[in-house]
Amino acid sequence: MPSPVDICNLALGHLGDRGTVASIDPPEGSAQAAHCARFYPMARDALLEMHPWRFATRRKALALLEVGAWTWAFAYAEPSDLLRTVAVLPPDATDDSAAQPYDIELADSGVRAILTNQEGAVLRYVARGVDSASFPPLFVDALAWLLASYLAGPILKGDVGKDEAKRCLAAFSTSFALATVSDASQRKSRQAHVPPWLAAR
Repeated sequence: MPSPVDICNLALGHLGDRGTVASIDPPEGSAQAAHCARFYPMARDALLEMHPWRFATRRKALALLEVGAWTWAFAYAEPSDLLRTVAVLPPDATDDSAAQPYDIELADSGVRAILTNQEGAVLRYVARGVDSASFPPLFVDALAWLLASYLAGPILKGDVGKDEAKRCLAAFSTSFALATVSDASQRKSRQAHVPPWLAAR
């Protein structure tokens, strides 16, 4: 499974950089490692937020908040690792068909609150900081291209860097589309069985 260093080296390769990095946490001392240490977490979290990736999706019962008056019946604290909300669900829900309306606001205490009328709400969400060992190959490819677009300016400088960033973003768009299609195909929808005699009516 690819490590963050592997993904960074793939991104550098996309830019035609012959150097490789051995460590980004902490950075090994090279300029490439310093740039990768800075931009890898940004690119990873940005890509995770762009799509409800199944490998990064979690389900968690929410903690009730005691806050002032709201137009919603309940306020819950966001999980500390929340990156993207997928659905607010009843506690016994088996899929997103039971998803409930919700809103997200900042409480007076500074805590981000998930507001809903669902009692005992469970949140399905994309988590930040997912271990790279769980990244599927197409996600890795998309992440490397996105990271390369971030690295192009600092590493190549000037117009060359700008042109390379555009090229990498175009390649990322193609790779991202393939990755999201593959991710969506990982779900098996449960369809209700319709007897032939009823379907013919």
